[in-house]
This record gives sequence, C-alpha cells and structure tokens, in this order.
Amino acid sequence: MMSPSFLVSLQTSRNARRTLPALTALLLLSLLILSACSSSDAATMISPTPGTVLSATSVTFNWKGSGVSDYTLAVGSTPGGSDIFSADEGTKTSATVSNIPANGKPVYVKLSSKSSRNGAWSSRSYTYTAASTVGVSVSVSPKTASINTGATESLNATVSGTTNTGVTWKTTGGSIAGAGDNATYTAPSTAGTYTITATSVADATKSGSATVTVTAPAQVAVSISPQTASLVIGTLQTFTASVAGTSNTSVNWTTTGGTLSVAGNSATYTAPATTGTFVVTATSAADSSKAASATVTVTTAGTPLSCAPMSLGQGASLNGVRPFPASNAWNQDISAAAVDPNSATIINYIGSTVGLHPDFGAGLYNGATMGIPYVIVDSTQPEVNVAVTAYPGESDIPPMPMPPDAPIEGYPNPGDNHVLLLDKSNCFEYDLYQGAYSGGSWSAASSAIWDLQNGENRPYTWTSADAAGLPIFPGLVRYDDVATGAINHAIRFTVPSTKSAFVSPASHSAGNNSSSPIPMGMRMRLKAGFDVSSYSATNQVILNAMKKYGLLLADNGTAIFISGTPDVRWSNDDLHLLTQVKASSFEVVAMGTVYTSSNIPQGAAPSISSVNASASTVSAGTPVTLTWNVSGASYLYISPTVGPVRGTSLTFTPTSSATYTLTATNQYGRTTATVIVNVQ
Repeated sequence: MMSPSFLVSLQTSRNARRTLPALTALLLLSLLILSACSSSDAATMISPTPGTVLSATSVTFNWKGSGVSDYTLAVGSTPGGSDIFSADEGTKTSATVSNIPANGKPVYVKLSSKSSRNGAWSSRSYTYTAASTVGVSVSVSPKTASINTGATESLNATVSGTTNTGVTWKTTGGSIAGAGDNATYTAPSTAGTYTITATSVADATKSGSATVTVTAPAQVAVSISPQTASLVIGTLQTFTASVAGTSNTSVNWTTTGGTLSVAGNSATYTAPATTGTFVVTATSAADSSKAASATVTVTTAGTPLSCAPMSLGQGASLNGVRPFPASNAWNQDISAAAVDPNSATIINYIGSTVGLHPDFGAGLYNGATMGIPYVIVDSTQPEVNVAVTAYPGESDIPPMPMPPDAPIEGYPNPGDNHVLLLDKSNCFEYDLYQGAYSGGSWSAASSAIWDLQNGENRPYTWTSADAAGLPIFPGLVRYDDVATGAINHAIRFTVPSTKSAFVSPASHSAGNNSSSPIPMGMRMRLKAGFDVSSYSATNQVILNAMKKYGLLLADNGTAIFISGTPDVRWSNDDLHLLTQVKASSFEVVAMGTVYTSSNIPQGAAPSISSVNASASTVSAGTPVTLTWNVSGASYLYISPTVGPVRGTSLTFTPTSSATYTLTATNQYGRTTATVIVNVQ
C-alpha cells in the first residue's frame, strides 16, 4: 500500500508532464506575436522607387513607418556598407545624401527603424543604380546675343550623356527665369557683357554658358542736307535725310511752302510762286519726336553766279569763283553731319592702314601730266559736235565749245582720258570720258554738261563722264584754291571696289564687287581731332577741307586716291607727305537711303508743252527766236548749233535749214521736242 506522500508526488509529476507542452506552445505564440509586431514597425522606402536609377549625385530619400521611435539610414557601395552615408535621423522621414558616385554602379541602402513598442530594431535593404554622368555635356543656345538694356532673350540648354536633362540657371547680371531647359533672360539697365550659365542637375561639374552683350539703345537722330538753300521762284532743290539710331531709316517729308516730290529719303523741293522763307522737314518714321529741318529762302530771279572772273586758258585760275550754288552737294559743310553706323566696317574694308594719296602733282609721269587737266573758254570759242560712241543714251550731246588743243587726262596714254571744259560766258561745264581728238573732230565714250549756276539733277541710274554720275571739276584740288588759303568744296576720291548701289548726290553705280559695303556717292570726312599742325601750309589747306567738306566717292580706282589738277607749282615731295594720313583717321558720313535696282526713285520726266520758232522760213542772215514752255526740267539744251540754254527763249541766226531739238532733263528722265527752221 502506497503512502500518501508518494501519491502526492506522483500526481504532481503527472501534472507537470501535462503542463510543459502548453508552456512551450505559449512561448512560441509569444515569439510569433513579437516577430509580427517587429515586422509591422519596420520603415518602408517611398522614394526614389527601389530598383531605379538615381537621378543625380545628390538624392533625397523619403520613407514612412508606424510605431517607430528612431530611424537610421546607411548608404554604401557594397551590400550593408555605409561608405557613402550613415546617420541616425531620429524621427525624420527623409534625408538628403550627397556625393553619390556617378558611375552607373549599384548603390546599397539600408533603412533601420526602432519600435516604440518594445525597442526592437528592424531594417530593410534596397538596391539602386547610380546615375551615369560619363560624357555629360551642357550647351546653351544661342551662344552669343546682343540686346538693348531691359530687353529679353530666350535661351535653351541641351544636356547630353545622361537621362536627367534638368539644369539650373544663373547669370552675372540681369535676371533669368527658367522653366527646365528653357529660360528667358532680361538685360539689366547697365550696359555691359554678361554670362548666363546652365548647370547640369545630374552632374554639377558640367555646365554651358552664353555671353550676352547689353547696350544702351541708340537715340534716334535725323539730319538733313543741305540745311539751307536759296532758290528762285519755281526752281528745284533736292534734300536728303539721314536717320541714325534705328534700323528703320524711313522719314516723312513736310514743307511749310512749295511742293515736295518724295523718293524715299530724298525729296525734290519746288519753290513756290511767292517769295519768303520756308521750312522743309524730315521726320523719323521710327520716332515721330525726332526730326530735322532745312530752311529755304525763295526770292525772285536775282543775280546768278557769274563765271566772268575766271581767267582763260588751260589750268587757268577761277579767281575765287566756286562752281555751283552753296546748297550743292560739292559745297556743303558736312563737318557736323552724323557718322554712318557702318563707318568702322567700311574703313576696315578699305584698309585702316591705307594711306591717303594725292593723284596729282607737278611735271610728267610716264610721259603725261599728273592729274586731271581742264581748260576755260568763252563765247569766242566755236562750238563743235562731239561723237559719243559708248553711252549716247545717257549722255548730253549738244554742240560744245571744245578747242582742238583741250588737254586730255593721261594723254598720250590710254585710260579714262577725261576732258574738262568750263565756258565762262554761259557758265556751263562740259565733261568727256575717254575723249579723243582725231582728224579734226572730237569723240568720247560719254559726255555730260553741268549748269554751274543751278547744279542740276542728273537722271537716276545715268552715268556721266564719271562713274558716279557726278561732275568732275568741282571735286578737284586746284593750286589756285590752295593759294587763297582755303578749299571750299568736297574732294573727289576713289576706292578699289564698290557694290551695285549709289547714294545721293550720285546717280549711278559701277559695282565691281558684290561683297563691298561701299556705294557710289559715299562721303568720308577727316576726323575733327586730327592734328594738321605738323603739315605744310599747302597740306593743311587740303586736310582742313577734308574735315569741313569731306571726300566724295566718284569712281573705282586705287584706295583713297584724291583727284587734283596738274600744276608746276605743286611740290611733289610735300604732297607725298599726305600719305602719312591713314584711312583710320577718317569716318564715313551718314549716307541715308542706299539706292539699288530695287528701289530707284520714280517720278515724271520734264513736260514740254510747246516749242516754236518765230518764223519757219527765213532768209540767210535773218535772226530767229525760239520759244518754249517746259516744266519740271533741271537743265535744257538745243541742238544743233545752239547748245545749253536757260529761260524760255533764245534768239540766234541760223546758217542752214535744220530741225532743232529741245532736250529737257531732270532726275527722272529726258523729254525732247523739235521745231523746223528753213533757211533760203
């Protein structure tokens, strides 16, 4: 029989064996619950999306977690590594990691979190691919720009070598507003050169830039030439306007009296039927607050220019007579005229170091006198016919008082062979191009006459004896002018190449190089600050004339050759010192409208309403009066026999029966009318 104590011990052992499995199950359940709790507290990465390529070398990681009291983040180049980044972030749910290698290799990220329930740590690992910036480059377009202060310029950045094409913009001056790879730059109020830079977001070491030159906007300025004119009732004057400071160089013309025939920036003014002082105004089309005016004094017919003081003969003195009115282009003071916007370009094209060259002097060169000679005659010189061979349609071909021994430029050598003649009795200039005297008669390639009292307008696109369609004589440097102490007119000059264009006062182009920026009729002026004190008195007179009246381009030829007359009184050695004056010492005067074949001014040719003879048949030796009614003409001549005329009538004695042709010319063309006179 068992004792009670044994029975109790046996019962206890049996209970223990029953309880152990239950305790084991309870422990396992607790561990599972704890594990579940730890898993739910582990943080989860939100961005960047795990497994993706990082966008840059600096990346912000964002995560979320629940029931977490602390986070740590480790970033490494190997699994579980922290060589790139390691930090306890506390309760923050984001961290920015810089200096991530841009090598395209794996990046390992470990995000650990501490449970606020039980203090247990849990972690999750993520793998990314680093951005690859091998070959990353940034370019900005346009690379350069020039804008006015306050203006804007659109810029575009192009990023290559990476999938992340974002950029950041900055500038050294002004402001820039960007939207991704496009940006708008606003220039500051201060002129200068500024740099705009676009830096790659993927690789901050890579950037591109643009340079912007900011200039203050030019002020619009208008000038008019001539600024004054004195006209007789019903006579004409051409004005030219120049506009600087804007690409729109157009003007609007108005006058307080008289009428205007407008052709772009040139306007031909016709004086009214009443005397007085009138104003011609050119107003900028770009800025109506900017204008320039010329004053016109209109009088009844007064005393015209007298050529009577001129001496007779070859190279004779004019004794103070200045051909053409003061308002003529050759006689205009252009010392205060605006500088052309392309002046520097043109001077450089000519050659800034090219020296001035006087194309005249004393003695002979290659058997010919040096310069362009001339002769002065009077009414006793018989008129002869000149056969015009090359350009008769653009020539004036009246009878001319041309003596057999009139000097020929360059004779006996071939060349331009200009022949210049002044008739002091009727105050006309006669010019021949390639003039020749053979077998008792004169011939020429072209011819032109010039009214020294009025300074007529030659038809647009017509040549003369000079390529620019200009008279030659008024542009010559003459010894008798220099001897008075002043040259009061512009000086003719040449350059090697011109374009097919002309500017007033020229009427014709002779383009020989389409790349040339130079039109016929261009003016250059010696800069006001050029010191002439070291030069001789003779050369000072010449140089000062270049400051006041300038040089007027009349033909193609050697660079900055200035024209003058041959004279034994010149000192060739002294004149040669002018070659020390370089093109850089000159500036181009504002040119106004440049005429090409596309914008030749159009207008009405003269109108001849009648031409009559006092008798249609007369006996030999009987005078006849021719009368005419002409409007809109710049100059007139009658052929045969008669020559240039003025007014409305002429009395002469015909020697044989003839058909007399009255020729009327202006800047738009030519009109003729005839009348027959029979001599019995």
